[in-house]
Amino acid sequence: MTDLLKPHTLSVDGIAAPLRYAPFRHIWLASLLSNLGILIRGVGAAWAMTEMTSSADKVALVQTALMLPVMFISLPAGAVADMYDRRVVTLVALLISFCGATALTALEWWDLTTPNLLLALCFLVGSGAALMGPAWLSSVGEQVPAEALPAAVTLNGISYNIARSFGPAIGGIVVAIAGAVAAYAANALLYLPLMIALFLWKRLTEHSRLPPEQLTRAIATGVRYIANSPSIKIVLTRAMTTGAIGASITALMPLVARDLLRGGAQTYGVMLGAFGVGAVIGALCIGEVRKRMSGEAAVRVCVLSMGLAIAAVALSREPILTMIALVMTGAMWTLAFTLFDIGVQLSAPRWVAGRSLAVYQASFSGGIGVGSWGWGRLTDAAGVEITLLVSAALMALSSLLGLWLRMPRISARSENADMLADPEVRLPLTHRSGPLVVEIEYRVAPENARAFHNVMQDVQLIRQRNGAYGWSIGRDIADPELWRERYHCPTWLDYLRQRNRSTQSERALDQKAATFHIGPEPVRIHRMLERPFGSVRWNENVECRDELLRR
Repeated sequence: MTDLLKPHTLSVDGIAAPLRYAPFRHIWLASLLSNLGILIRGVGAAWAMTEMTSSADKVALVQTALMLPVMFISLPAGAVADMYDRRVVTLVALLISFCGATALTALEWWDLTTPNLLLALCFLVGSGAALMGPAWLSSVGEQVPAEALPAAVTLNGISYNIARSFGPAIGGIVVAIAGAVAAYAANALLYLPLMIALFLWKRLTEHSRLPPEQLTRAIATGVRYIANSPSIKIVLTRAMTTGAIGASITALMPLVARDLLRGGAQTYGVMLGAFGVGAVIGALCIGEVRKRMSGEAAVRVCVLSMGLAIAAVALSREPILTMIALVMTGAMWTLAFTLFDIGVQLSAPRWVAGRSLAVYQASFSGGIGVGSWGWGRLTDAAGVEITLLVSAALMALSSLLGLWLRMPRISARSENADMLADPEVRLPLTHRSGPLVVEIEYRVAPENARAFHNVMQDVQLIRQRNGAYGWSIGRDIADPELWRERYHCPTWLDYLRQRNRSTQSERALDQKAATFHIGPEPVRIHRMLERPFGSVRWNENVECRDELLRR
């Protein structure tokens, strides 16, 4: 560990602890300015749409255009974040958003913006954000040590919400004085400090002795990992549901300011600022909430409180009362989504962190995007007040999801275990040789058979999410003490990856299964090529040939 990642004898306890690490501190401060520009641009785009059209559907589609790219692009972006230098990926993504903001500025300056063109460029800016998200979020763990990760995640949320406290109000003033063109220009300029900070970050890379996966294989690997990770699936479902229902308050905020409060761009900015103030309060409370409440209890309190606050926004006609309700909504929104974010960060090992966070982003952003469109359609039919009341009722009812999908208890990040030595090989294999069949033989006392079988069900999830398929467990009918675990890997290279993807907790579960083994002989492992003659590709140019023959 370099000096940049040493705490210099200071405690890592407390919300401000990650700021003691220079890489995180520099990037965090720059991201604060970038977030400010994003919020200013958001006010400009939303208010420009209200001036170009009276359709609530079109106004809500501004948020949909910004969020839907996350749903479509996040998974490939997550694979790219895990395969390549996350700093470079983030810089490329920022450049895409910078180009979109610059194009918005130019078109608005020449008075060429139309509703559809505005939505298209918002989609381009959102595409940059979608590419950036997984690399940005998963790189946090490379800027601070593991024990400071929850605080770093919370601080990133605070950064956005500090900007949300002031950015919308500033944006409202900017739009009122200089128009949407100034808001777009400010957004483009405020991307630059973050791009500089990332360019100067000397990221420490861990070089794998195995070649990187292909993009399509990496995507499939990420999907398989999540499909076999119950804790991540629960968090994704809860986040998507909360995002879809809660999207009403952010998507319809311009209409709340215009139709319910009879205000203008400044009123809209102040209302967004109140939401941001509440978000900062919620982020600052996350440490105490995690200490005093379980994840499930905290999420239930959040969604119930949000339901009450959204109902208050719907019924209020006084700006001060609406602001108080929005402060509550913002606090609960941030608490809930920070809990979801931390849940995914701590559940996923580093090798698949980008893809796991990408799917998380796609889930809640897709929920927000689709929800914004749905709430916009309902508003055209029933009005702002009725729409918000329906949203409030559904938000309160979503607390019942915990009866079936209880938030997982996670206290520490899943860290990868030490690399295992490669097994002995006497056949001339290449990385593409396969499929590989692995059989592991255990001898288990009959009285421990049920307990062993229960442990092996958890082992099945480990094998499958790390790359194996066709898993089974069998018991010899002529020798009841003999159990045989069997699974496949597509190629020899996939097997090498599967062996070394295990986290410390997964390795401990493997060892727990081995403790059931009895007898003088150790657990026996057989590794076989399923099609030995057709699978061995002998090529004089294969780099791994000599290395494999030496083992």
